[in-house]
Amino acid sequence: MPSNTYTALGMMSGTSLDGLDMALCRLQRSTKGWQYELLATTSIDYDEQWRQQLAGAINLPANKLDELDRIYGQWLGKQAAAFIQQTDINPDFIASHGHTVYHQPHKGITRQIGDGHELARHAGIQVVYNFRQLDVSLGGQGAPLVPVGDELLFGNYAACLNLGGIANLSCRWRGTRIAFDIGPANMLLNYLADQAGQLYDNNGAIARSGRIDPALLAMLDNLPFFRQSFPKSLGYEWFAAQVKPLLDSSKITINDKLATAVAHIARQIAATLLNHLPDGGEVLTTGGGAFNRYLIEQLRENLPASIRIVVPDKELVAFKEALVFALLGALRLRGEVNCYASVTGAARDSSGGDIALPT
Repeated sequence: MPSNTYTALGMMSGTSLDGLDMALCRLQRSTKGWQYELLATTSIDYDEQWRQQLAGAINLPANKLDELDRIYGQWLGKQAAAFIQQTDINPDFIASHGHTVYHQPHKGITRQIGDGHELARHAGIQVVYNFRQLDVSLGGQGAPLVPVGDELLFGNYAACLNLGGIANLSCRWRGTRIAFDIGPANMLLNYLADQAGQLYDNNGAIARSGRIDPALLAMLDNLPFFRQSFPKSLGYEWFAAQVKPLLDSSKITINDKLATAVAHIARQIAATLLNHLPDGGEVLTTGGGAFNRYLIEQLRENLPASIRIVVPDKELVAFKEALVFALLGALRLRGEVNCYASVTGAARDSSGGDIALPT
C-alpha cells in the first residue's frame, strides 16, 4: 500500500528565466483529500551565464543540448543537496520540472532539460522528472500540468490564475477541470524590461510611467492564438516568432511598450475570466506577475466586482508551482493520475514522469 504522507522537494524553473524555485513540503492524503504544508522555500537567481545558456538552448545542436541537459541536471542536484542540508529536512523524493527548451506539442515535441539521473546522483535522492512527455505522446498539449494541483489542493476557488512567464488559467467548466495558456506574461514584460537595463519591471513602475499605444495594442490583441479555443499552450518559440517582431518594429519608447504590454496582458486575462466564470467568484492569483502591482491593478480595472482577484501570501505566490510539482511527483509514485486529458486534449488521463534512482 502506498504511503499517505510524504515529505517532498518540488523544483521549478519557469520560462521567464527568473531562477530556480524550491519548495520542501509535507503532503498528506486523507479521507478529505490532499493537504499540504510548506516547510521551507528558497529561490536561486540565475546568474548571467545561466540566463544566457538557458535562453540560447533552443538554438543548440542536439549534442550540445544533451551536454547542457547533463550539466544543468548536475547543477540542480547540487542546489537540491545544499538546500536539504541547510534545512536539515530529508525528503522522500524530489519532483523536478526542469527547464523547458522546446514545446511544440503539435509536432509531438516537448523538452525539459535537467537530467533526472544526474540530479538524483548529486542529491542522493530519487527523482521524478520529465512530466510532460507522456501526455504529448498521447496527443495532448503536455501543458498546463498545475491544474491537477489546483483541483486537489485549491479546489475551493472558482479559478486559479498563474502569472509566470506565460499566464494560464485553471477552472471547472461544465463539470470538469479545464486549463490552458492565456498568453505571455512575464516573458513579455521581462523581455522589454531587459531593454531598459532591468531584470524585471519592479511593481510595474516603468509601465505605469508609460502610455498605451493603440496600434501596438491592437496588433498584440489580434494575434491568432487569442482566437483559438482550448486546449492550447504556448512556448518561447511562439513568443519569438509572433510577439518579438511586433515589439522590435515599434518605434515607441520602452516605457510605452511596457504600458501597452501590461494593458494587453490584463485585457486578455480579463476577457478569458469573463468568458469562463459567468457566476463570478474568487480567482487565486500566483506566480511572479502577482507581485506586479500595476498589472494587478489593471487586471482588476478590467473585471466586474463579481470576479475577485485574490493574491495570497508571498510564499504561496512564489512557490505554488514548485509545491504542485511535488504533488505531481507523489501522484506518479502512487501510480495515480497527475495529468488531466480534459486539460491537455490527450487521448486519456495519465500518470506522467520518469523516475531516477540515486547511484
